[in-house]
Amino acid sequence: MQHDTDNTADKRPGIGPVPAEAILQRVDQPIALATGLPNTSYTSNTTFLNDRDKVIGNNWACIGFVDQLATSNFALPVEFMALPLLITRDNDDVIRVFHNVCSHRGMKLAEKPCSNNGALRCPYHSWTYRLDGALRATPNLGGYGEHNHPEFDRNVNGLKEIRSRVWLNAIFINLSGTAQPFDEYVKPVLQSWGKFLSLDSLEQFKISDSESHLTLTVKSNWKLAVENFLESYHLPAVHPELNRISPLDKHYNLGMFEQSAGQGSLSYTRLELNNKQLPVIPEWPAEQINKAEYPALYPNTFLGIHADQLFIQYLQPIDHQTTVEHVRIYYFGEQSLDAEFAEHRRSLQNSWQSVFEEDIFAVEGMQAGRASPGYSGGAFSPAMDQPTHHFHKWVATQLAADSNAD
Repeated sequence: MQHDTDNTADKRPGIGPVPAEAILQRVDQPIALATGLPNTSYTSNTTFLNDRDKVIGNNWACIGFVDQLATSNFALPVEFMALPLLITRDNDDVIRVFHNVCSHRGMKLAEKPCSNNGALRCPYHSWTYRLDGALRATPNLGGYGEHNHPEFDRNVNGLKEIRSRVWLNAIFINLSGTAQPFDEYVKPVLQSWGKFLSLDSLEQFKISDSESHLTLTVKSNWKLAVENFLESYHLPAVHPELNRISPLDKHYNLGMFEQSAGQGSLSYTRLELNNKQLPVIPEWPAEQINKAEYPALYPNTFLGIHADQLFIQYLQPIDHQTTVEHVRIYYFGEQSLDAEFAEHRRSLQNSWQSVFEEDIFAVEGMQAGRASPGYSGGAFSPAMDQPTHHFHKWVATQLAADSNAD
């Protein structure tokens, strides 16, 4: 007997937009009954921009590292979710973030990283700004040879600054200006890390010029990279070598807070080369020396704390199916940057490169799968996917809250 199935497009799962309230309703269920975000949350440029304005833009997002601004009087253009932004470092080494557009006719100010004399000149009409955003010069504003006009106020026509904060060499912004204070945002992670180290010790992590930098491009939506980072369920299949030294049964879910979830390991093994190991945080408890924790700070920042190293990774969403991952690996104390530990640093950099590269096929495979009408959010493992479910609920809540505000 032939079995007929109605496959009309309007009844297929994952086809067409899903209202924010409906997304929240399907996600905000007990984990065994919940359904994840729909396919269109990953496959549409419209939802990508919606993520920018209603999810990422309303919260603290990492957009760069201070070491990218090589000197004082430096400007760094950054493309973030189709927005041209500009990070500046002035003569007093103050970091600021602006929209990278001239206040006159909206011309993009800077195309490439550049050292300067403390000023930014628009290539269109030569309006010039200080690195604190103040409008300094307006050539021919009042007519040829007249650079001022009595009806024009330079004080209200400077660059448009974005709320920002520097933390552990990472630069965070809040596009909307309405997010909670930054100290409240990072408080849950710092409190959790308090069992390992003090704030003073955290500030002593250092970046190497040559063994701290990683950049990877992933052909997927930014949210899939977050989901992959949050769970250890995939270790045996995707990271066989890592699973050998830090097996799945030695991993645990971290406490889940408003904007943070993640995983921890009970079997982090410090690297030993030439009978030496990298310096460790002095107050790290000896009985927890093999512990490591990997929280995500929603929406786009990942952290990894160990007794001898720290990493910060942030996601730069390019479009709905392209994400660039930027990583900095920090080593503890000035001594860790000495030549005697160069091989240790290179080995750790290569190890993290390998781990992050191993994830790419999985994340890109999930992106490809979001084109299937046979999938629309999937299911969650009640035991293994709690952090992932937490993230889906957080995204859905952000979208629904902003939708209600509209």
